[in-house]
Amino acid sequence: MTRKAAIAAAALPLLLGGCISVFPKAKPVQMYRFGDQVAAPAAATTTAAAPAAGQAVVFKGPIVFPPASGGDRILTVTGSESAYVGGARWVAPAASLFDEALLKAFDAPGAPRLAVRGEPLPALSTLRLDVRSFEARYPGPTVRVQVRATLTRNADRALIGEKMFEAEVPASGNRQVSIVAAYDQAVGQVLAGVRDWTAATAPTK
Repeated sequence: MTRKAAIAAAALPLLLGGCISVFPKAKPVQMYRFGDQVAAPAAATTTAAAPAAGQAVVFKGPIVFPPASGGDRILTVTGSESAYVGGARWVAPAASLFDEALLKAFDAPGAPRLAVRGEPLPALSTLRLDVRSFEARYPGPTVRVQVRATLTRNADRALIGEKMFEAEVPASGNRQVSIVAAYDQAVGQVLAGVRDWTAATAPTK
């Protein structure tokens, strides 16, 4: 090894060490979820392999989410300005967590059987959800969740019914954990309403 090469090799660890020390450690991101407070008529039970007699079977259609709030970042709105909560994320995209919460809402005694793709069940209708608002609004903050539900008949795709569901839940404070708790409550209220409306509207024969 030449003298120049030896000097360069000896200096390399010092240069790398200097580079590492320049950049500060990234702050940890707090992960949250929602969907644990979906109100049920009674204690949830495991869904049977086949629907009960007289139980409506509804196919779970697509859930449409606004692009700004369907990912893993927590959206806030102040007037005409939008921003995301710093240092906080959903554990999965909000659209996926919402889908899980919907299934949980229907997994209750007296609720229609919500069939997913691939299940060989005689679904007479399809439930589609269009999430219009999923955000924390300032001043407040107040979490607003607005969903338009549409129920169509599978035989001829005729409209059976449609309804808008909305919940506004004030957060107990301007902290991440308080905002997430308000999201959880708002989602629970909306999906309980969707479930109960579907039970009263979906055909059983």
